[in-house]
Amino acid sequence: MRIIIAPAKKMVVDMDSFAVDSLPQFLERAERLKVTLQAMSPEELQSLWKCNDAIAKLNMERLAHMDLRRHLTPAVIAYEGIQYRYMAPGVMEAAHLDYLREHLRILSGFYGLLRPFDGVTPYRLEMQSKLPADGCRDLYQFWDNLLARQLAVETDMVLNLASKEYSRAVEPHLPKGIRFVTCTFGEWKGGKVVEKGTQCKMARGQIVRWLAERKIKDPEDLRAFDQLGYCFDREQSTENHFVFLKQPESV
Repeated sequence: MRIIIAPAKKMVVDMDSFAVDSLPQFLERAERLKVTLQAMSPEELQSLWKCNDAIAKLNMERLAHMDLRRHLTPAVIAYEGIQYRYMAPGVMEAAHLDYLREHLRILSGFYGLLRPFDGVTPYRLEMQSKLPADGCRDLYQFWDNLLARQLAVETDMVLNLASKEYSRAVEPHLPKGIRFVTCTFGEWKGGKVVEKGTQCKMARGQIVRWLAERKIKDPEDLRAFDQLGYCFDREQSTENHFVFLKQPESV
């Protein structure tokens, strides 16, 4: 089983907490994206990033001095979004971190596919960014089927905890025979399941921690997840779509 999650926009440098295990598998392609970005004007970059002046300035400085092979932070520590705070890898036991090493993969518009302890440097590039590179119209075309092919080499079962923006870079390209299970974390409102962005991110991080603590390898065991007020809903779920609903007293 491989668990795929999205990255976070906010990134930090931390070369002290954990050692880097390896360099990203698609580093040469990331280098090509770096060259493409460095050739863009400040106005073009800010338009691509869709951010304010302060964030644009920070990321332009990072881009100008970017080194993809030195002064690196393990990917699972480098991202600082809500999902990663709830996963809390910085306070995991060694055995749980080993579980992440084997089973967790982080999707990235810049790096493609990351193992948790691949060394990365801060960047800003979402998968849905309209960045023409290497003759491709956008990053979905740039990465094409590479990420799915790599996952297919590693496993016959992908647990999708990524947003649609990122899972779209994998799901359509998976070979037949690879099971793809998506988890939804929502609430029952107005006769339908409604997802809320922040709560989804919290749940995705929490369930990764829960999986690691229990060293779960069979996706069917996910049905027992009951944290943050969520409970598996059999009626709304299918074989490859697991729906977890917040219970009324927890909403």
